[in-house]
Amino acid sequence: MLHIIRNSRAMDFSQLMNVYEDSNRLWAQEHYPYLSESEQQLRTEQDMYGNLQCFLLDRRAFYALWEQDGVYVSAVRFEPYEDGLLLEALETAPAARGKGYATALVRAALSQMTEKCPVYAHIQRNNTASVKVHRACGFEKLYDHAIFVDGSVSQRYYTFIYISICTINNSNN
Repeated sequence: MLHIIRNSRAMDFSQLMNVYEDSNRLWAQEHYPYLSESEQQLRTEQDMYGNLQCFLLDRRAFYALWEQDGVYVSAVRFEPYEDGLLLEALETAPAARGKGYATALVRAALSQMTEKCPVYAHIQRNNTASVKVHRACGFEKLYDHAIFVDGSVSQRYYTFIYISICTINNSNN
């Protein structure tokens, strides 16, 4: 089941952290290598919570979550980008991978949009699973690089685009 989240109080943060378990571990190891594993996890979750609060301050930004049997299994963020939205941080909980939840989530979130505009996604070149999900949802490769929100450019990513309708229907808040 799809959840559109525009307010952090509308989600279970601990369940969200379970979805981002692998990427949080990598983030912690990269940014806090001098801390113990439990301290890394705590600091990373604090960072994520703070970033979530800032992210949701923009009224156009939102999270889309896929819940299966009462548990969040996949999550993705949408934020304003260029002339549309940027789909980012698409992830599925490790135990739920390979079951189609990311594809279901992206398709459901896109189906809730009501105004036409492009939706972009930056995908690491070596992330074949993510490329497959995006293609299955109708995205096409636009560039062989990514220009991130902060203006930095990376050749390690592709930029994909989906021409969609872009204002989210607020009835699912």
